[in-house]
Amino acid sequence: MSKISFPQDFIWGCASSAYQVEGAWNEAGKGRSIWDTFVHTPGKIANGDTGDLTVDHYHRYKEDVALMKELRLDSYRFSVAWSRVLPNGTGTVNQAGLDFYDRLVDELLANKIEPYLCLFHYDLPQALQDQGGWPKRETAYAFADYARVVTERLSDRVKVWMTHNEPSVTAFVGHFMGVHAPGLKDPLAGARAMHHVFLSHGLAAEAIRASARQPVKIGITLSLSPTHPATQSKRDIAAARKTDMGLNRIQLDPFLKGKYPFDEFPLIKVLTKGLIKPGDTEKMCCLDLLGVNYYSRSVVKYDFKVPLLQSAPVQPVGNEYSGMWEIYPQGIYELLMRIWKDYRPTAEIMITENGIPVPDGLDFDGRCRDERRIRYLQNHIAQMHRAMEEGVPVKGYFHWSLTDNFEWALGYGPRFGLIYVDYKTLKRTIKDSGRWFARVIQENGFEY
Repeated sequence: MSKISFPQDFIWGCASSAYQVEGAWNEAGKGRSIWDTFVHTPGKIANGDTGDLTVDHYHRYKEDVALMKELRLDSYRFSVAWSRVLPNGTGTVNQAGLDFYDRLVDELLANKIEPYLCLFHYDLPQALQDQGGWPKRETAYAFADYARVVTERLSDRVKVWMTHNEPSVTAFVGHFMGVHAPGLKDPLAGARAMHHVFLSHGLAAEAIRASARQPVKIGITLSLSPTHPATQSKRDIAAARKTDMGLNRIQLDPFLKGKYPFDEFPLIKVLTKGLIKPGDTEKMCCLDLLGVNYYSRSVVKYDFKVPLLQSAPVQPVGNEYSGMWEIYPQGIYELLMRIWKDYRPTAEIMITENGIPVPDGLDFDGRCRDERRIRYLQNHIAQMHRAMEEGVPVKGYFHWSLTDNFEWALGYGPRFGLIYVDYKTLKRTIKDSGRWFARVIQENGFEY
């Protein structure tokens, strides 16, 4: 064993999102979001769960910030609920909604925790969805106006602004697969939503820079996954290449090169015909910070029955799995090396999400002994460090998530947190993984 050490300015944090933790879904002037609508539609969420209360962070944020301090976090990445600030998506500002985020930012800073603010994490105001949602170009401009409103209020204290969390998930899981809100299964709607979400990043970046009350960093977080063929057959290799295009390059090329990979993925050109206006892609290529969300790799085989990508996922036999994915630590190394070699981004690189759902529980003594999560973190952080040793300038690592919380269509089944939450009482208990992570932060490294 040897000591893995990180630079003195390396940033350690945790992440969450508004809908997954806040609760207070209809309090203090908040408008309805597409997720408020989706969870109240029978059959959409496992066990009929909703995020109406979730872990009640809206009322318990001081307790949660105290726990962050106990974990020694440098930073906390959270999202703002658009419909809490602008109940109708545009128009009249709900000052009570902004007041909540004002209090949260002040509480974080009082405890020496840097706020990393994300403007959008899947929860479009329902009023905008009723007008067409992300498939309509107007929504991108509404997002920029929303960004301006929040910037004017909080940029005197918030220095790091993320526009979107996982824009490809917003577009395709919500508009093509139908698993997330708004629950559409329409390839054309997915492509239109994708372009307008991507465009909205550039428009919001302009609005943030114009309104910021101090120098700020602007970034985006992307869900990325190394893609491997199930076999070395020509068909499987071609399927993996196409899947990589649909998962990774469709995001990385616009945000890091300012263009879509149309030459190698002509179907996207067909689906987005007439959408892309002069200057759109140049606006997207506006990043100070690239957030990388990594959970697992994608292993695929050729399947002509699957639309668009003509590939189907494969679960390699003999490997370890969590409740949702294959556990593949070296994937974080592969991903970081690929980004650095293929794109050489001038933007700072951070791991903005990484974590594992395992069936946690409290033992007789009230302790959560989540050894699998500790092992997962050790192995993934070590692989991230390996990439850093080989020249990738990774600036920080954010664990997903701070607490157990509502996990979208899967409800409250998967637990990702460093903090265990009893969903009946909402009592918080720091897991063994949280204690381990706190020691890593304190020592800025660990034995491996």
